Amino acid sequence: MTDEPLENMDIVALLSDRPDEGLSAGQTGTVVFVHGDGAAFEVEFMCHSRKSIVTTVRREDLLKLKGLPNIQTGAA
Repeated sequence: MTDEPLENMDIVALLSDRPDEGLSAGQTGTVVFVHGDGAAFEVEFMCHSRKSIVTTVRREDLLKLKGLPNIQTGAA
C-alpha cells in the first residue's frame, strides 16, 4: 500500500481476494466515490462477464496504479 491519496476516477488494483463478491486480488477498478477522509472508497470493477460490480473498499486494500491517467483529469 502507498500513502498516496486516491481521487475519483483513479485506476486502482485490489490487493486481496473478495470471493463473496466474485473479485480477486489484482483486479483493476475505478474509484467512483471517496468516503469521508479517504479511509474507504466505492470502486467499480468490470468482470469477465462484462458485469459491473461497485463495492466499498478500505484504503489499505487498494494500490493506485501509476502511469495510467485519471479518467476525469487525464493526469497520470
